[in-house]
Amino acid sequence: MLKPRAHLLKLGEHLLPLAARTPFALQRIALERSLNQVFAEPLADDAFEALEGNWMRLEVVDLNLAWCLSCERQKLRIVEQAPIQVTIRGNWREFLLLASRQEDPDTLFFRRRLVIEGDTELGLAIKNLIDSLDPDLLPSWLWKLLQGAGEEVALAGRAQPVSA
Repeated sequence: MLKPRAHLLKLGEHLLPLAARTPFALQRIALERSLNQVFAEPLADDAFEALEGNWMRLEVVDLNLAWCLSCERQKLRIVEQAPIQVTIRGNWREFLLLASRQEDPDTLFFRRRLVIEGDTELGLAIKNLIDSLDPDLLPSWLWKLLQGAGEEVALAGRAQPVSA
C-alpha cells in the first residue's frame, strides 16, 4: 500500500503533464498572481533586482513547459517569449528538490541535473536568490506539501540503481 505522500506524488505524475495543455494566458495569470503574492516581501525589499530589466527562461523539460520571467517595478512578469539573457532548465523532480530544499542548489547544478545557459553571472545571482528565499514566506500548507513531495522524490532517487 502506498503511503499518502507517495500516493500524492503518483497522482502528481499523472496530472502535471496536463499543465502543458493549459493555455499560456491562464498559466501566466496564475503564476504571476501567485508568485507576486507569495514573494511580496522580498520583491518590496528588492531581492529580485537581478531580474530587473533582465529576462530568465525557466524550462521544465519533461513537462514541456517554459516561462520567461523578469522583474519590473517590484513585480514579477511572465511572458511566453522574450529576449532572454539566461535559461535554467531541468525536469520537474529537480525543481521540486530545489524548491523543497531536499537537495542543495549547487549539487543540482554541479551534477547538471539543473542547467544554467547564457549569462552565467546572472544565472548564479538567480540561483543565490532562490537559495536565499525563506520558505516561511509560503503558506504553511504549501510548504508542508512541497517538503513531503520533495522527500518522496529524494527517497525514490536514492532507491534507484546507479547506471554505468
